[in-house]
Amino acid sequence: MTAAYVALEGGSVVEARCRAPGTSHGELVFTTAYTGYEESLTDPSYEEQVLTFSYPLIGNYGVREERFEDDRVHPRAVVARELTDDVAEWLTEEGVPAVDKLDTRDLVGQIREGGAMKCGISAGPDASPEKAKEALADCPGMSDHTDIGAQVSVSQRETFEGGDGPDVALVDCGAKGSITDSLLDRGATVHVLPYDVSPGEVADLDPDVLFVSNGPGDPANFAAAQSLVEEFVGEIPLAGICLGQQIVARALGGTTEKMDFGHRGVNQPVRDLRSDRVVMTTQNHGYTVAEPGPKLDVTQVNVNDDTAEGLESDDLDVITRQYHPEANPGPHDSLDFFDDVLAMVGDERRTPVAAD
Repeated sequence: MTAAYVALEGGSVVEARCRAPGTSHGELVFTTAYTGYEESLTDPSYEEQVLTFSYPLIGNYGVREERFEDDRVHPRAVVARELTDDVAEWLTEEGVPAVDKLDTRDLVGQIREGGAMKCGISAGPDASPEKAKEALADCPGMSDHTDIGAQVSVSQRETFEGGDGPDVALVDCGAKGSITDSLLDRGATVHVLPYDVSPGEVADLDPDVLFVSNGPGDPANFAAAQSLVEEFVGEIPLAGICLGQQIVARALGGTTEKMDFGHRGVNQPVRDLRSDRVVMTTQNHGYTVAEPGPKLDVTQVNVNDDTAEGLESDDLDVITRQYHPEANPGPHDSLDFFDDVLAMVGDERRTPVAAD
């Protein structure tokens, strides 16, 4: 095994072991998930980030393609206390640098204290601290990735036929495959659309529901999706997950902000303000809704920090969630969100919409 180095924004360099060679950089974040590493590594929301696993052993049940959320690995690099050979070989084949044999507890502590930070990684036979520092120096901030949607979205419409349920226009800002699967399981036909789809194209499609997906980066950089919400709110039922919630809130007069280190894991507790029921959720986001604006009600909050986890408007037929109800391998405490989304369509199909 060869050496590896992780250069941190604060100035320190951590020595590690190379498990997949390469030089990279990104925003260093951590997940507390103890299972579902295949799903995390193929989640488009991790685009332009370096993912640190707080759980000490990653890869103990192999690598199976049927668990993937997308067709490629999205983090720019991977950090763990120990990676199995299966995962190391997969990441090598994907061309994604990976390192282990370092103190991830200390690294996670630094992220919690100082917030998500830029980092540079150099791993392999020619690795050096200097190369890691050079990679760090070239690392942009997450909000500087102004067209990150183009990196993770489909380039043209893809349609997945369901049963006799509603037609859903899913705006792909980095959608996980499980969102499409959850809608198909309920009989919906899903039209996956590019992140910058025009209002005219949506109007021509004439969907029953407009659904804005999860995705990476700053919601302020998804102006086209925000314009769609502004165009069709009140005409078509609207739904959103994760980044989708943030985009919907911004479109309806709310504000968003960057979190210190975000929510990433499979055990985030969320309380429903109406039922007082608490569910466990999977989350992966570094931005959040600061103020929902005048048109949306906060219906669910995070038990740990009181951030908005659910927004709704009965008058406008809007429902969003900050967490991932569809997440694999779970928990699935809140899968009924998709039933609630499709229930907004009602018994009769709405009047065809028209873009201005």
